[in-house]
Amino acid sequence: MLFFQRMLRELKIKNLAIIDDLTIRFGNGLNVLTGETGAGKSIIVDALGLALGDRAQMEMIKTGKSEASVETFFELSNHPLLDRMGIESEDGIILRRNISSTGKSRAYINGTMANIQSLLEIGRSLVDIHGQHEHQSLLSMDNQRMLLDSYGKLQEQKAEVEALFRQVQSLRKELSELRINVKGRAHRIDLLRFQINEIDAASLKLGEKKALEEEYAILANLNKLKELGDSAYSILYDSEGSCTEKLSFVMARLREMAAIDHGVSDILEVLESAVPLIEDVSISLRSYRDKYDIEPGRLDAVVDRLESIKKLEKKYGDGIGAILRFREDAEKELLSLGLTDERLDSIENELKEKEAMLLDMAVQLSEKRKKTARAIEASVEGVLKELAFGKAEFRIDIRPSSLSSSGIDTVEFLFSANPGEAPKPLSKVASGGELSRLMLALKGILADVDRIPVLIFDEVDAGIGGRTAESVGMRLKNLAKRHQVLCITHLPQIAAMGDFHLMIEKGQRKDGVYVRVKELSSEERQEEIARMLSGKATDISLKHARELLKRSSELMPLQRGID
Repeated sequence: MLFFQRMLRELKIKNLAIIDDLTIRFGNGLNVLTGETGAGKSIIVDALGLALGDRAQMEMIKTGKSEASVETFFELSNHPLLDRMGIESEDGIILRRNISSTGKSRAYINGTMANIQSLLEIGRSLVDIHGQHEHQSLLSMDNQRMLLDSYGKLQEQKAEVEALFRQVQSLRKELSELRINVKGRAHRIDLLRFQINEIDAASLKLGEKKALEEEYAILANLNKLKELGDSAYSILYDSEGSCTEKLSFVMARLREMAAIDHGVSDILEVLESAVPLIEDVSISLRSYRDKYDIEPGRLDAVVDRLESIKKLEKKYGDGIGAILRFREDAEKELLSLGLTDERLDSIENELKEKEAMLLDMAVQLSEKRKKTARAIEASVEGVLKELAFGKAEFRIDIRPSSLSSSGIDTVEFLFSANPGEAPKPLSKVASGGELSRLMLALKGILADVDRIPVLIFDEVDAGIGGRTAESVGMRLKNLAKRHQVLCITHLPQIAAMGDFHLMIEKGQRKDGVYVRVKELSSEERQEEIARMLSGKATDISLKHARELLKRSSELMPLQRGID
């Protein structure tokens, strides 16, 4: 399976070190970059590192310029990290980095300004640079464990451990919260019971407060009401010259008038109809006078009841409705507290069961990791012998650690290039060439599970030659079947393996030096490889170059060039 739909297509560099303005295109498979020492090959790798989020330094800016910029284009769509950041990537990914002489650095992802951490995160998912660089995924212990699991097809088992670990963590949290609550539970139960009993003892009824307030208004003004009622009743009915007496006098006069003038009869009828109404009003007023004869102490009783309600309102809410809702909630909480002991026992039992399951699954995962590690170690040491590491030692150290979502293991890749020297973590391997060749061995073995599409090898040929160089070239060639590989090399055996050949040249002009990158044709490749063989192209070196290229073409060639 090829991953060329996820490849580096173009790199643009401006005003960086000795480079003015340079655009480099890359092709499928194995891209080799050659050129004389000092031509600027490492600058190109440094430039790519900047675009991927490496640390920037003002000294990198070309002398006399105020700003340098680097831009890369990756033929890759719908990257999950960009989706998470809300950046579209349907048409590919463009990473750009500007470095100012003022010390400021700006980063852009598909034209959107981003922080360096985001650029670094994206860069690490796209490219591994192997050499004197820290931009290498395999230096991370987390990535080492992930690749170990992927190689051993342990991802599903690891996911089960992670899911169960989360369940255990959730149960532990719930148990802890319940235990904290238990300490204050007795006090809380007593308080709730007191509150419920206090509300129940009040025997509150909805609408009661309003009725009491209306009654209080009457009782507080009882004398005035009595006085007004008596006066109105007297004027209307009971006193000499009352309204009813005068009304009878008026009706008598109207009857005499009606006997003479029948037109007055209508007025008389209206007045006569008012008599029953006035009598009804008089009876009602008399009843109200009796109503105001209230038993002694009723006002005090109403005041006391209202005060009791107000005290409850201060504690439990404004209005009788709020007080009764508080009581309902308190009863529910009291019921739930009564079930706490049962829930505690249930969680404790479930937690013990799942902790035992988690430990058992983590131990099984650890055993499979150790078995997988031995297989990788054997494969890597076999490849290292081909790469001029006859006495090298590669070891995957799996140490016990506290139980976590990834199991009970700390996984670390260790390496020693020299006999008698204890293996050290990969991040402490001093030689860039040694580290590059080790990474080549690891990447070749882990190629099927390594999802980083672009691999760059710088100094992979340091200190080797002859058959070892050819073995390195073949390893790079095989690796390029699953990844896009860029290799900076001084060795013709490796350069001849390339599917796409770039030559870096440094020249001189009036305003200073310049760097040029040339895509070589078949004939130009022969001349460049001949130069690498003997320092210049001669009939003998050209013949040897053609032989190297012919041998390379027999190693399952990929389509050359840029699609």
